[in-house]
Amino acid sequence: MHVSEESDSGILPMNHSNKDGKPSAENAEGRPLIKENTHQSVTHPTQSGGRVSQGLAGVRKAARERKETKFTALLHHVTVDLLRESFYALKRKAAPGVDGTTWREYETGLEGRLVDLHSRVHRGAFRAKPSRRVYIPKVDGRQRPLGVAALEDKIVQQAVVTVLNPIYEEDFLGFSYGFRPGRSQHQALDALSFALLRKKVNYVLDADIRGFFDGISHEWMLKFVQHRVADRRILRLIQKWLKAGVMEEGKRLETEMGTPQGAVISPLLANIYLHYVFDLWANVWRKKCAHGDVIVIRYADDTVLGFQHQTDADRFLEDFRERLQEFGLELHPDKTRRIEFGRYAGPNRRRRGEGKPETFDFLGFTHISGKDRNGNFAVKRKTVRKRLRAKLREIKQQLRGRLHDPVAETGKWLRSVVQGYFNYHAVPGNLDSLGTFRVRVLRLWRTTLRRRSQRSRPNWDRLNLLAARWLPSPRVLHPWPMQRFAASHPR
Repeated sequence: MHVSEESDSGILPMNHSNKDGKPSAENAEGRPLIKENTHQSVTHPTQSGGRVSQGLAGVRKAARERKETKFTALLHHVTVDLLRESFYALKRKAAPGVDGTTWREYETGLEGRLVDLHSRVHRGAFRAKPSRRVYIPKVDGRQRPLGVAALEDKIVQQAVVTVLNPIYEEDFLGFSYGFRPGRSQHQALDALSFALLRKKVNYVLDADIRGFFDGISHEWMLKFVQHRVADRRILRLIQKWLKAGVMEEGKRLETEMGTPQGAVISPLLANIYLHYVFDLWANVWRKKCAHGDVIVIRYADDTVLGFQHQTDADRFLEDFRERLQEFGLELHPDKTRRIEFGRYAGPNRRRRGEGKPETFDFLGFTHISGKDRNGNFAVKRKTVRKRLRAKLREIKQQLRGRLHDPVAETGKWLRSVVQGYFNYHAVPGNLDSLGTFRVRVLRLWRTTLRRRSQRSRPNWDRLNLLAARWLPSPRVLHPWPMQRFAASHPR
């Protein structure tokens, strides 16, 4: 039975030929081949924004109810209304791509531009532009390459992500937290703390994939997407973005592998890739191969696993290396390590004369095996020192550019910076780090004020008044992980 392109959920009945003789992605990950499905959605596509949402709700319902189907008609959900919503979802002040077009410039005559863009996308005439390569400093002092996409690429990518999310949100596993709707870094941190406290964890594997975004295989990427997406127009768009290349120092560089960090669609593609390379495999491994408890928390390519037994941890690490090699990836040798961590780590290490348990970093926090006031095991979290120092260096540099700004204007800016920092890092048990941050920000401000004039240098009494007026005081802004995780997972 042929499924019409007008079917709103666009489910394609599949055959299973493998004409190119290459191993299929299903075979590589140990999944059964896709089953035939001839059901059609009763929802009809329209051009209105509200009914588009209804259509995507139908896509999600079909994805939830029929896990082994492929969607053959998805591009019709990319309407002018969705392109408009995608445009307004972008950051207004983001740097322009190779086309040099800013958000404000594109807003002029927006409706005509979107109608033309919609036509090009649906006619297959849309051409992806190379990303503009920029570098930003990393916490460790190295440079992270980012790809700044052209504005129209951002708009279309945002629209495609909106269409694909309903499908993959039904497929992705619960321990995947990175760049997913309704999920956050703090939810991943809560889940990790909860699992370390409630599960039998004695060893932690802190795993980091070396150059993950640059090492993604385009061939495997497309095979993974094709597990669920059979709309050739959507697949062609994704392929165009993967092959668009980057512009660096006026030269266009081909991209045979990888997806640019900074592209709107890259987080979703990365999650799809790791869903098949890691998530499904790790979930099967812990059920079939482990002899004790295993916990998994993944945020993008940053993964933490906990094991009850050292033998399980060591075997998993070996199997994980082999698994990644199948897809052209590898673990970072310096950033991947297995440590003893948990309620028995301290006593065991003291008995062996090895000192305090090692710590590990995850999503900006150093995790420490400690005890609460009652002497019970607790997971303590402190801001990673390198991240704190990097933020202070950034503030120092920006204060130099504000040397001659009015004090009140600089104070308002510092208040927003400090409050934004606290909004993320103000977790229970981290007040000392927040206090240190606030004091050092005040010292940087003092240095700036002293450079303004040799005659009227502010003393500490005045600085304390300025701090009381402009710099927020440290206070806990997040509940304990056990409370928040229990509230969001009532079972």
